[in-house]
Amino acid sequence: MSDDLPEAARDRLHGGAFTSGLSVADLAACHAMGLEPIGLVQGFCAMQWGYGPARMGFGSGGGLGMGLATGLAPNVASGGYVQNYQCPHGMVSAEHRQWGQNYEQTWIEQSWHDGYAAASHRMLEEATTLGAHGVVGVVDSVASLVEVGVVEFHLLGTAVVVTGLERPASPWATSLAGQRLAKLFEAGYAPVSTIAVVSSVRVWASCMTEYFMGSGAGLWSAPADSVEIDQLVSARTRARQLVRERARSQLQGDELHGVDLRVNEREPGPGDIDIEVQLRGNRVRRARPADPLAFPRPAVSLS
Repeated sequence: MSDDLPEAARDRLHGGAFTSGLSVADLAACHAMGLEPIGLVQGFCAMQWGYGPARMGFGSGGGLGMGLATGLAPNVASGGYVQNYQCPHGMVSAEHRQWGQNYEQTWIEQSWHDGYAAASHRMLEEATTLGAHGVVGVVDSVASLVEVGVVEFHLLGTAVVVTGLERPASPWATSLAGQRLAKLFEAGYAPVSTIAVVSSVRVWASCMTEYFMGSGAGLWSAPADSVEIDQLVSARTRARQLVRERARSQLQGDELHGVDLRVNEREPGPGDIDIEVQLRGNRVRRARPADPLAFPRPAVSLS
């Protein structure tokens, strides 16, 4: 090693290198809190769900076939939320959608949960191998390949050790880093794990829902007043309720911090909508009374 290098550079090279997904500011804040990064860790999983309802008249695009040909929607025994909607007009024609249904796509939800859990477990296994106390700055990407019903999960974070503490039985994980993580510690909370849950609800439109969604023009005259589309409102409301209930069940008495709620929708057919709600957050636990960090002293006095 060259003697011409600065002392700090020689110490850094002597101690070895590490990988990190943190920004410079977040890395500096972690050092100030006594968190030493030791490596970048990640987990991956790809899941394909089975289209159980395909055996009941659905196609691989999420449904159609028998339903549009006869005006009948499949009665899906999904084991979750189901709500029926009856047409007020009776038999008009073979193509008339005499009834509709909102139903929870539990097979999609289960595959999503299993895939995220597997990717998270593999990331924490890497952190354990490195001897980490926890993983900070966790970022997850979920890519859906609709044509083949495959969802890819990729979790990535920076493994850290806490100076002066014994290693826990299993590493904790959080999407927080830098100042946001410092504020969590100041408030007296400790990170436990990341949480990600999903709900998937399908709207199989009735004749009125299809009409109000703009695809049934000519069957009836336009309503004189504004009209609430009850079937769509009910599906979206229930999808959000389901995802909140699942998040609460995973907390087991702890608290949720840094919530991120995302809603994705697609329209596989006239008036039909797939609604997917994803909720992410950080499971945290009260560890001690709030104790703000010491205010930093200026390097140069201005007085």
